Amino acid sequence: MSGDAAARPVPTAAFFDLDRTLIRGSANYPLAIAAFRGGHVPWKDLVKDTANAISFHRKGSTDEGSEALRERILRAVAGIPQSDIIHLTDAIVPGIVRKAIPTSMRLLAEAREVGHDRIVVSASPIELVSRIATALGLEGAVATRSELDDEGRYTGHLTGEFCYGAGKVIEIEKLAAERGYDLDRSVAYSDSVSDLPMMERVGTAVAVNPDGELRELARERGWRVVEVGRKRH
Repeated sequence: MSGDAAARPVPTAAFFDLDRTLIRGSANYPLAIAAFRGGHVPWKDLVKDTANAISFHRKGSTDEGSEALRERILRAVAGIPQSDIIHLTDAIVPGIVRKAIPTSMRLLAEAREVGHDRIVVSASPIELVSRIATALGLEGAVATRSELDDEGRYTGHLTGEFCYGAGKVIEIEKLAAERGYDLDRSVAYSDSVSDLPMMERVGTAVAVNPDGELRELARERGWRVVEVGRKRH
């Protein structure tokens, strides 16, 4: 091994949950509205998504709610060309990015300063999450990927893991293998105890405006807790 190769630092990452960690509320709700306006989502599903978005904003995610949302999204996009969804996401990303939490933007800046690649990790579709990451100037995204047929239409099935809970660990390990990240020297940021598997997989965990369960765990384990404050009207 050459001296240059031996001295080259092993890359690390800062993995950021998206909803309620980097942005206020849910990124899926604007996507549901756009899909309804585009004729892809029935009115009754939009009503459900509205109620879920209100609950999520107040209380955060649940396993049951996330599973139901996954199935609804897969059912809704089956047979639709991926290009149609990309068109929808391109239209809504600027509005989502405007909901970025200022305190969390400072956390992104901190991560950049210490040399971490900044990766958004979300259960939302990769078509949406990757564009949010690009708009924020980040180094990558890990998210839920839907299967495509030979004509570029969604089949209604996933390819890879549903990027939620333990699924996030599987997906960040894949990315770490591709890019050579040392996960023991990497960091994970989240607001929700549902992301505990991801937070335990890396060397450092940071709770961002955490829910009750995560707040208690962070206190017990001595994790950093960042309060993002509330939006002023």
